[in-house]
Amino acid sequence: MAFRGGRWGVVRAVLPQVADAVYAVGSLAISASMLHNWPDPTNHWRDSDALAYALVAAVYLPLAVRRRAPLLVFAGNAAVVLTYLTLAYYHPVVVCGLALANYTVAAHRPREVSVPCAVVTWLVLLWGTRLAEPGIGALSAAFVTATAAVTWVTGDVSRRLGERGRRLAALTEQLRREQEERTRRAVSDECMRIARELHDVIAHHVSVISIQAGLADYVFTTDPPTAHKAVGVITDSARDAGDEMRRMLAVLRHGVRHTANDRTDALPDADGAAPGMARLAELADRVRAAGVPVRITGDAVADPLPAGLDMCVYRVVQEALTNVLKHAPTATATVSLSRGRGTIRVRVTDDGPSRPATGRRDGPGHGLIGMRERATIYGGTVTAGARSQGGFEVDLVMPVPDM
Repeated sequence: MAFRGGRWGVVRAVLPQVADAVYAVGSLAISASMLHNWPDPTNHWRDSDALAYALVAAVYLPLAVRRRAPLLVFAGNAAVVLTYLTLAYYHPVVVCGLALANYTVAAHRPREVSVPCAVVTWLVLLWGTRLAEPGIGALSAAFVTATAAVTWVTGDVSRRLGERGRRLAALTEQLRREQEERTRRAVSDECMRIARELHDVIAHHVSVISIQAGLADYVFTTDPPTAHKAVGVITDSARDAGDEMRRMLAVLRHGVRHTANDRTDALPDADGAAPGMARLAELADRVRAAGVPVRITGDAVADPLPAGLDMCVYRVVQEALTNVLKHAPTATATVSLSRGRGTIRVRVTDDGPSRPATGRRDGPGHGLIGMRERATIYGGTVTAGARSQGGFEVDLVMPVPDM
């Protein structure tokens, strides 16, 4: 790969220049040989001398740099060929030089530049047809006309193909950059999704385990049944956390990707049920076991929700109840569910002490940020803050598409 990207790139850059140099030297040698050996028994052309060879060299040698300076090489070439033909030297030997210079201008410059050069080429070569052998003047004029036209057309086509190729290459590069950007965004979105899942899974279960572990330690000797019950809750929470972690690892291991309408959909847990509102009662029981009474009012989930939306609502409720556990463990929580035309609303309230709207005392409020990110994915909103009558409220409103 290093060879292709390094040395081969140098070879591709140098090869045209080497080819032009070889062409220039080879054409000079062939033209000089023709000039020296072409018979002229009737003295139709001027005798070849040192000036003739010098002019032929001035026609062909500059072609070695024709790609670097097309206009300069053409101007010099046309002037030298005109001088050569005016002096009446054997004219066919210089036609190819001027024709290639004409082609080069057409291949590297726009038409407003190349067309006048093609006309100059035609006029200079037409001037040379006066030296044609008797009887082929008309044929010679047709030949130089075709030479000027064909070299211009082929050069112009080459230029347009090159421009099209460069545009295609630029478009390909743009598409590649856009694809890389989409990939980066997809990776970033997936990282955010995983971060939200980790936060929701770990924060909830660790909060329950922490509270129950503290309770078990406190009553370990004075109230063994309560301590035993707390240990049971810890066991259940640890098992649930392990199940959800295995689900997330399965997602990562198999490279699961979700569409915009299903991007937070989950694989089933180990017990076969995916996190969703169908497990709301189970969630409430777990929070109750941790010491916070939970009431559920309303019946907004009688009709099934789309899978991704269902999990989104469940995770917001889970995070809101986790915050109650962490910040108001002596409060009573209420989950109110209601469903209107094309919307579902979930309010999680508690009657504990007022607290900042960040939802946590010791951090930047990642839980609330995660709630809002989840809701935004599905076009919903989350508001949170202290209630006027005391306690805290999280209010989720989500649009529900027609099923």
